[in-house]
Amino acid sequence: MKKLGFLFCSSPHAVSSGREGLDALLAVSAFCEEMYVFFVGDAVSQLVEGQQPKKILSRNYINTFKLMEVCDIENVYLCAESLIQFGLQDSRLIVDAKIKSSNEIADLMHCCSQIITF
Repeated sequence: MKKLGFLFCSSPHAVSSGREGLDALLAVSAFCEEMYVFFVGDAVSQLVEGQQPKKILSRNYINTFKLMEVCDIENVYLCAESLIQFGLQDSRLIVDAKIKSSNEIADLMHCCSQIITF
């Protein structure tokens, strides 16, 4: 079976890419057994607990990322450098994700047959 990767790189509330990516990720999880999910750059902020998107008139879809666990999506990775860049290295996350260096994430991405970017 091919390995499928989902690369999230946009901030959570500025554009709809995160929400659209999450919808695609959950839909594909029913058909694909080996999936990898990567959060780099601005996207690391999508998994930070305690966001209040209603204050900026945005939809609250962030907690929906918790469905990855229900869908048995276990290979979830966050970029360590991005967490540091945004001052989020000590933040609580809403999902169980592995923190890896950008080089380690690149190596994992090379194992994927296809990468879908959001």
